[in-house]
Amino acid sequence: MASTDAKARIGFDPVEFPHRYTDPRDVEVSALLAAALAYGRADLFRPKVDALLKQMGPSPAAFVRALDVAGAKELLTGFVYRFNVGTDLAVLLLGMGRALREHGSLEALFVQGWKASGTLHGALAAFTAALRAVPMEPLRKAMGPERGLHHLLPSPLGPGAAKRLNLYLRWMVRGPDAVDFGIWKQVPASALLVPLDTHIGRMALHLGLTKRTDLTWRTAEEVTASLRALDPDDPVRYDFALCHYGMSGACPAKTVPQHCARCALLPSCKVGPRAVARSSVQI
Repeated sequence: MASTDAKARIGFDPVEFPHRYTDPRDVEVSALLAAALAYGRADLFRPKVDALLKQMGPSPAAFVRALDVAGAKELLTGFVYRFNVGTDLAVLLLGMGRALREHGSLEALFVQGWKASGTLHGALAAFTAALRAVPMEPLRKAMGPERGLHHLLPSPLGPGAAKRLNLYLRWMVRGPDAVDFGIWKQVPASALLVPLDTHIGRMALHLGLTKRTDLTWRTAEEVTASLRALDPDDPVRYDFALCHYGMSGACPAKTVPQHCARCALLPSCKVGPRAVARSSVQI
């Protein structure tokens, strides 16, 4: 997927938000906020992230370090995005602020869980649990009950693919390049897991990277293992290109023979050649 124009595609991706900042702490805070809300339609979640970051000022890290319940209420009263309400977002922001005050960075908090568990799943589970460890009763009293906190910050992590958390890790760990930042130095890119979503799942099936059809952690592991055969040191380097190939409509959910015929991946695809052959017969 060397032909993918990463710089052009960034504007369609939530990674655009942390690219507004240069300080590593601002990058990791804005990135986690963006990744956490990056579900559903991009034209709906992007304005939500944009508005929050603008209200947080020039340094998201400084903002969350100083944030308290009163400040969270002022920022988030009336906030609603699909499953999530202001109280959910307040937990995330307050949790990040606590992590920065106690550990110095979100990287340090993640690495603590990484070293303790020795697995990516265990490290992410510890990471989300730590972020959620904020006093809930003052928040509920000030802002009302949480609604979609588990969707925003899943804890326990469970068997799902944890797409948005693995996306966040990709941004932080691999690179630096035109898309990813490479500001977390203590976790190797070889340990990352592909951020599995419907686009990656479809592309992975078509390319024979997996035979599994569910969007689970096990499927993400299988897809990543196939990609690791191509690049053992940086298996998720292919994620951005593959995902955006699907998102752009080049490889839609319903096979379009005309698209398949001109696809650069056709020789490696398990679906496209059959679609082209059937179309040619009909013609």
